[in-house]
Amino acid sequence: MIIQHPQFNPIALSLGPLQVHWYGLMYLLAFAIAWFLGRQRIKQGYFDITQKRFEDLLFYGIIGVVVGGRLGYVLFYQFSYYLRHPLEIFAVWDGGMAFHGGLIGVLVAMLYFAHKEGKTFFQLGDFVAPLIPLGLAFGRWGNFMNGELWGRPTNGNWGMIFPMVDNVPRHPSQLYQMALEGILLFVILWFYSKKPRPTGCVSAVFLIGYGVFRFIAEFGREPDSHLGLLSFNLSMGQWLSLPMILAGIILFAISIRQSPRSQ
Repeated sequence: MIIQHPQFNPIALSLGPLQVHWYGLMYLLAFAIAWFLGRQRIKQGYFDITQKRFEDLLFYGIIGVVVGGRLGYVLFYQFSYYLRHPLEIFAVWDGGMAFHGGLIGVLVAMLYFAHKEGKTFFQLGDFVAPLIPLGLAFGRWGNFMNGELWGRPTNGNWGMIFPMVDNVPRHPSQLYQMALEGILLFVILWFYSKKPRPTGCVSAVFLIGYGVFRFIAEFGREPDSHLGLLSFNLSMGQWLSLPMILAGIILFAISIRQSPRSQ
């Protein structure tokens, strides 16, 4: 059955001159769920860190997400535009964030924090990885509510019309991504990380899982209009996901090989 996008009001709450947008609210919920899940993992003994230091880590992660996500969007998706309008790089309230850039920002924050705490990078990565996917799910729900990042046209009965675009039934690709790289990846990582694993394996499963799920979901997502499809009819999101998958496979193999149980 073809249905129409509800066209939610992008403003969730107005308090006088202050307007809280749904997308910003989803970011807050993403960080809140990461805080909650992190505290649970610390209480269960999955990582040796105080609650106070974990909150410091979360703060660094927030900075990494915002700065990295914005710079990633500028460099990967709209470089020529922002080269002509450099001051607009700072207008984050107008939208424009890239997951792969946000991931790089988080990795830099983790490197800094791991060095300060005397931990290895992958010990920290294995702790952080299961905290991320539900936040991604909230982000994709925010995309859906905003009616952005819509899908490609479809003849399927599950198509959705996005009136802000046209009257053509399209894949609700935001929901595909929410289900795959958000909810399903969370379930996989949460249960996989419950048992002791060689250091680096949980991080590797995150890289492989996100890369594969994003690559699949991109087949239903409309490519960015200013980029279109690139080589081999793949989108920018797919090309950026391939190094993640490869890095995850290599990391997993190295982690298993270096595990004392494999020797």
